[in-house]
Amino acid sequence: MDISVVVPLFNEVESLPELTSWISRVMLENRFTYEIILVDDGSHDGSWDMILKLQQSNPFIRGIKFRRNYGKSAALNVGFAATKGRVVITMDADLQDSPDEIPQLYRRITEDNYDLISGWKAKRYDPITKTIPTKLFNAATRRMSGIKNLHDFNCGLKAYRSAVVKNIEVYGEMHRYIPVIAKWAGFTKIGEQIVEHRARKYGKTKFGMSRFVNGFLDLLSIFFVGKFGKRPMHFFGSFGVLSFFTGLIIAIWMICEKLYSIAHNQHYRDITTQPLFYIALVAIIVGSQMFLTGFVAELVSRSSHDRNHYQVEETI
Repeated sequence: MDISVVVPLFNEVESLPELTSWISRVMLENRFTYEIILVDDGSHDGSWDMILKLQQSNPFIRGIKFRRNYGKSAALNVGFAATKGRVVITMDADLQDSPDEIPQLYRRITEDNYDLISGWKAKRYDPITKTIPTKLFNAATRRMSGIKNLHDFNCGLKAYRSAVVKNIEVYGEMHRYIPVIAKWAGFTKIGEQIVEHRARKYGKTKFGMSRFVNGFLDLLSIFFVGKFGKRPMHFFGSFGVLSFFTGLIIAIWMICEKLYSIAHNQHYRDITTQPLFYIALVAIIVGSQMFLTGFVAELVSRSSHDRNHYQVEETI
């Protein structure tokens, strides 16, 4: 099979007939073999009934229904597991992504040998309250992830080589960082394509301003897990040892200074009356706690079932 199109949706009953018809038309015009996987993330507006109705007229449509709303990341993760196509395309169900982009995305994966192509909505039809935070969010993500060539990490329209979606896990609200997750998994050929952004035709957006706060916290999580997930002692231990010995050196210096003053009959202050003593004490305690945290995290990591799970691209 050439293409699997994964569409996560939540209360998008009005847009589904037009979206699936549009996708099917593009596939037939380009003679692609395909499947459309609609993942209903706990909708309560009749979206699942519409999926069942559409499937009767289009056998290439498959549906997955959640009992409740779990979020876009969960919908994508389950959809990825169900795909059979050589190339996987993701898009939102609100008709703001154009299926006409699919042939070019497919070509760049199959002919240009990219692992992942992320869409970039260079011209957006969103209010300024959404576009400015989005730009700041993308700038921070570029800096922390090292993926300098992407302008829009959160664009729903993306194309993947099948091996990518089968070897990554998307959870929580990590769908915003799939390119980052893919990079940490060893898929480094990541490109970008300018895509059309269409004004919303039905319904309203399902995401509020809180996503920017949550998104930043998720970015920190991905950065830490990706870099230190299999060696947490390198993170906690390094800062712990640095903090502990900084406090220890300060304490030793203060003791030596007092002993020197006593030996030379000079005036001296009690160590416990000096603010520096408490700084040294806090540094020693924090350092010890961080080191112990790293030690416990290392034990947990070594007990994990996937402690020796690595991405193998090819064997001969």
